[in-house]
Amino acid sequence: MSLETVRADLAARAPDLDVMVTDASTATVQLAAEVHGCAPGQIAKTLAIRVNGDEFLLVTRGDARLDNRKAKAAFGGRPRMLGAEDVLRLTSHEVGGVCPFGLPAPLTIIEERTVGPGLGQDSIDKGTRAAWIGSLLVIIFMFATYGLFGLFANIAVAINVAMIFGILSLLNATLTLPGIAGIVLTVGIAVDSNVLIYERIREEVRAGRSPLNAIEAGFKRALATILDSNITTFIAAAVLFYIGTGPVRGFAVTLGIGIITTVFTAFTLTGLLVAAWVRWFRPQTVPI
Repeated sequence: MSLETVRADLAARAPDLDVMVTDASTATVQLAAEVHGCAPGQIAKTLAIRVNGDEFLLVTRGDARLDNRKAKAAFGGRPRMLGAEDVLRLTSHEVGGVCPFGLPAPLTIIEERTVGPGLGQDSIDKGTRAAWIGSLLVIIFMFATYGLFGLFANIAVAINVAMIFGILSLLNATLTLPGIAGIVLTVGIAVDSNVLIYERIREEVRAGRSPLNAIEAGFKRALATILDSNITTFIAAAVLFYIGTGPVRGFAVTLGIGIITTVFTAFTLTGLLVAAWVRWFRPQTVPI
């Protein structure tokens, strides 16, 4: 529907309204401001309407009236000015059956939910508490099972989580409850990577290798397994991000970032800690 058709139809159906109709472009709003003798930002009442997919603007500045000579030169035809009260009438049920831009059918409430701020805060508190408890249990398990090497893994996991928060901060991302769940899952994935490395080291020690050779072989032979498992999980996170919305995407983002930082910390940071320990103490056995 053309701009002129909208103007003519509105004038015919609602002749008592003093209306100016323009197309929804920045240029026409600027022209309207010039006609009013004010800056574009001072046009206080603007109602956007959509007719058959085309968008138009009903423009006013309070109860001011348009100079028809300037308006005719600026916009062509004979547009009229929309008063502040008329904007409200155009959007009311009173004019809805007359004006072609009114709602064609009444609104029906199918479902309504009210969530207070207390309930939302309670969910966040419980999620955060669960994350702390889960992480603490993982730390205790790793230290109890692998001793000094478990301590190395715990340090790597802590730095891993700090890196996730740092990257989220750089991206200006909001940490949601599903995002916290993604971080908790990342902690489990990070620990699993260290477990795979340590179990390979144990196997090499049982095979009679020296501590240094066992550690080196353990890291090398666990690499392929860790990469395979993390790549498949990253693909799943990418699919969730692509097809998901809102909280699901938040979960996918934190999980994807966590997978990348996990691979880095498992081989780089844990490897550096173990290498520094071997260099300083020259161990004859591997306490694992």
